[in-house]
Amino acid sequence: MAESEMKFLPFQEAAKLVAAIQEEEDMHDQDRRILTVYNHEERELCWFDFEEILQKIGSGDKQEQQAAVQNYVLHHIPEWVLDL
Repeated sequence: MAESEMKFLPFQEAAKLVAAIQEEEDMHDQDRRILTVYNHEERELCWFDFEEILQKIGSGDKQEQQAAVQNYVLHHIPEWVLDL
């Protein structure tokens, strides 16, 4: 589904739902990094391609990028995670 067709949770709802955003190695491609999103029960909700997000948010120092990645992810949590 294209991003423009997907519906996302409101930022505040996503912020309450998400407990952690963890950078991990893709199990199928060791050269690829992903960001896995977990809820408070440590259940995986969804994941994002780390390099794609970095391209979308642009450059900055490590703290700025970390905040921008978190902000991007919380604005792009799909509504379907509520059905998990």
